[in-house]
Amino acid sequence: MDQLLQHLVNMLVLGGTYALLGIGLTLIFGIMNVVNFTHGILYTFGAYMMFIVVHQLGLNFFLALPVAIVAGWLLGALIEITLLRPLRGADIDTTMLVMIGAWIAMQSGALWIWGGVAKSIDNPFPDAPLVIGPVSVSWLRLFVLFAAALLIVLAYSLINLTKLGKAMRATFQDSDTAALMGVNVSLIYTSTFAIGSSLAAAAGALLGPVYVVFPQMGDLAAVKAFAIVILGGLGNITGAVIGGFILALAEELGAGYVSSGYRDAMGFLIIIMVLIFKPTGLFARAERVG
Repeated sequence: MDQLLQHLVNMLVLGGTYALLGIGLTLIFGIMNVVNFTHGILYTFGAYMMFIVVHQLGLNFFLALPVAIVAGWLLGALIEITLLRPLRGADIDTTMLVMIGAWIAMQSGALWIWGGVAKSIDNPFPDAPLVIGPVSVSWLRLFVLFAAALLIVLAYSLINLTKLGKAMRATFQDSDTAALMGVNVSLIYTSTFAIGSSLAAAAGALLGPVYVVFPQMGDLAAVKAFAIVILGGLGNITGAVIGGFILALAEELGAGYVSSGYRDAMGFLIIIMVLIFKPTGLFARAERVG
């Protein structure tokens, strides 16, 4: 039982960041119908922004997170304006090829700029973990959990409670009708991609100090983000959050009770089962963005 409680705590920390990845990816697909293959490198970008702000600029650790999120937002907007906007109306195969090319180019750029040596990010939290009965958790992981939870709430509120979110949902339902009603569809597309990118960067910025930072760290994260979207149903924000925690739970239980070498395999086994028995995802519904 003690071991199970520890795995559940670890699942909450990991699941929060997975949910951020899933929300960003499903938001872009749901509104723009774009399969964002740069999602993993945006995750990596967020981690490197955290490293740059803390170690090269010498700024406060807590200030580094919003800086990384804003930087991810700006990079996402740049990608949408320069690569996706000229392809508006093109078939999905063309868009996918362009995004794959952008992913490869950006990853190569990261390798060229920062090198292949893994880097660690210092944090201000004490090394001694917080111990509550049989469960221990580091203060850094607690910070990651609360920051991820706050970002999830903010993202959900933005989509469901703001004028921008209303315009995004209207664009998802029918972009032509939304345009006729005065919605600036081009601005909504740019905003959507920027918000999704900032959430990916936030996930990388949160997990960068927990692990290490290196140019290829986003590859597996991107695959997991796609798995989360499949679990939750394409375009379903709530499903992406739940899917992130389901994937994290599967990984933790797989690592704890089967083998740590099968951590990633356990999660994808669930994906295979979902695709076999419910291909639309566990939480698919007609109105998916929200």
